[in-house]
Amino acid sequence: MTLDDCYQLGSLGKPHGLKGFVVAFFDVDDLNDYRKLQSVLLELPTAPGKLVPYSVEKFQPQTDKKVLFKLKGIDRIEDAEPLRNAKLWRPLAELPALSDDQFYFHDVVGYTVIDEELGELGVVEAFYELPKQDVLGMRYQKQEVLIPVVDELVRRADQATRQLFVRLPAGLLDVYLSPSSQQQEEPDDDDEPTPDGAA
Repeated sequence: MTLDDCYQLGSLGKPHGLKGFVVAFFDVDDLNDYRKLQSVLLELPTAPGKLVPYSVEKFQPQTDKKVLFKLKGIDRIEDAEPLRNAKLWRPLAELPALSDDQFYFHDVVGYTVIDEELGELGVVEAFYELPKQDVLGMRYQKQEVLIPVVDELVRRADQATRQLFVRLPAGLLDVYLSPSSQQQEEPDDDDEPTPDGAA
């Protein structure tokens, strides 16, 4: 199984106590969906891109994002220390089930974007997880337009028709289509060759 087949669940922090517990930070909407978690895939800092399966022995939530974690075979602080900063992954097939009006953003890559005012705009080409704001990358008039992933802008997805309905703020598309952004791709008139003898 590769990273492309998985989604990141969170990451591990420092060891907790002497018996192999580690602090885990979950980047999920509802931690209750994972209280019966039986296994995880770890991507260790020393082996980027390689996934190692572990069974979960104990799962003790501390906050809505923080969990004390005990993995099978990790019984001492010396065993837990190498796991510090490891990334937690799960197979995409194991994502919690959603209701009909919910969706995961990685699923809408390839969907046609429909704006409530402007109609059909383009196709979602990518989903970017950025530090401050997740965004969708849409191809529009040969430009990539980034759409912030917030409820006010991304309204709903129709899985049957593969359409994503949005309400873009006024001026967002203009930012990407302004002459200054396109100028870089067009040759400057001053750069054209001058005929021999011309000043």
